[in-house]
Amino acid sequence: MLPVYICEDEENIRLLQKEYLERQIIIEEYDMEIAVCSSRPQEILEALRLSPRRGIYFLDVELKGETMDGFTLGQEIRKLDPRGFIIYVTAYKNLAFETFRYHLEALDYIVKESMEKMKEGLKHSLLVITERMRAEQGEQRDFFSVKVMDVIKHVPVDEIMFFESTARTHRIALHGVNDWFDFIGSLKDLETQLGDRFLRTHRAYLVNVEQIVELDLKGRELRMKNGERCLFSKNVKRALLDRIS
Repeated sequence: MLPVYICEDEENIRLLQKEYLERQIIIEEYDMEIAVCSSRPQEILEALRLSPRRGIYFLDVELKGETMDGFTLGQEIRKLDPRGFIIYVTAYKNLAFETFRYHLEALDYIVKESMEKMKEGLKHSLLVITERMRAEQGEQRDFFSVKVMDVIKHVPVDEIMFFESTARTHRIALHGVNDWFDFIGSLKDLETQLGDRFLRTHRAYLVNVEQIVELDLKGRELRMKNGERCLFSKNVKRALLDRIS
């Protein structure tokens, strides 16, 4: 899931952007979520440092009362997220060339001429980002698709660590490289759906064998590439060793 960050100093415009983007994400079923909506650049950077992954950034240029403007914020974002999507939303038409001077590789520059024009620009940006992501991932990559609330999530299969049954009846948790969410389902159905790449190591776990980096035979635990651990049963020990070798 792509996190979306908004940095805008005018509260009414900031809230309008947030509400409109949230609505578009639901309507178009984009695999995105609003992570931070703030007038403070440091809040954006702090959140990004805590969860460093590719994101979408809607930034105002002039941030009143802050030591950092939208361009210097963009430079700091680029250090933490070189492949993120930066979009500037501002009232100043003649500042567009500054994005090139700062080497920011901005995706778009939306001028706040009117609310309708701004919404149109926000909508177009989400569409372009989605098309670029699909093109990057390529048609040959396998995806696991599942509905979570009102959003259809598409997770690359090779980024899934394991599935885990939860304490809530009929709910399964997906543990990914950069994601975690739960949904309605059963491990038995997933085992059939996903095939040989996954192994039912325990009544509560369905594991992506390609993501296992270590077996603790004594403690009967698996360590995955993202550092998480899950269990395996004694009766699948031989199958695990055969698959890994």
